[in-house]
Amino acid sequence: MGLGGVDLNLLVSLDALLTERNVTRAAERTSVGQPAMSASLARLRTHFGDPLLVREGRYLMPTPLAESLVGPVREALAAAEVVMGRSRGFDPAHDRRSFTIVASDYVTLVLLRPLLALLAQQAPQVQLSVTPVNAGYEDQLRREQADLLILPREIMGEQARFPNLSLFSDRYVLAVDRDNELVGDSAGADELAKMTYVAYSGGPLRSAAESQLEDLGIHRRIEVSTQGFVVAPFLLRGTQLATLMHEKLAGLVCSAAQLRIVEPLIPLRPIHEVAYWNRRHTDDPAHLWLRERIVELASTV
Repeated sequence: MGLGGVDLNLLVSLDALLTERNVTRAAERTSVGQPAMSASLARLRTHFGDPLLVREGRYLMPTPLAESLVGPVREALAAAEVVMGRSRGFDPAHDRRSFTIVASDYVTLVLLRPLLALLAQQAPQVQLSVTPVNAGYEDQLRREQADLLILPREIMGEQARFPNLSLFSDRYVLAVDRDNELVGDSAGADELAKMTYVAYSGGPLRSAAESQLEDLGIHRRIEVSTQGFVVAPFLLRGTQLATLMHEKLAGLVCSAAQLRIVEPLIPLRPIHEVAYWNRRHTDDPAHLWLRERIVELASTV
């Protein structure tokens, strides 16, 4: 069937509607008014002879036909972006673009905070949204709800199903209050097992440090659990608590949190942070530019 008479802009609206499953959010995603998005949905329903999205309670649920369209629509838009992107390239000084990066609070502070300063200087029209890692992080990449996912390779595994780039590695150190006189300059497994401990328990992923401690058979007296890496060191002041934390994070917060770093005398493996993306973005000039800047920054972390 030919495309004569078909408004290809409806593909953009259809993608937003299938992704957000909400007319208001789809309108915001594509920077149009809600009435315009409602009109697009009406035209799409007429074109396909199908309601596409059906209300169930407070939510809009896709029909079987709509579900079958998700992949082809994304592929069509990705192909169009590649074609148009190759013709115009990306000018960071003037072009407007928004990116969503899924990352932990640790990566946000260590790596993405410097990225914000770089964007302000080199790409003032580029907007960045950083969201925490949730249980559907891989699906976010597949559905193109996120441009980049930054996670340790130890979490994603060696056989990652997405294109990726290695960023930086980090190791774990033990942190205590700087006035804690019960802990020396180093601590072995027996000493760690006797300490009262702050553990990471937030999000859908286990901390690589916590998993390694369990594998080593080191049982901690967990007194506090946190849902973020960055908050944990700020809980130690004035207590006998201890926590394992990333060395690069410790370098940033040690002074402000009034900590003392203790060398753990246990065989903890380092982690390797990696950036993953949907392969449809591999040749996108703007996406490529952002990846290159992140890799450059990672080399200086």
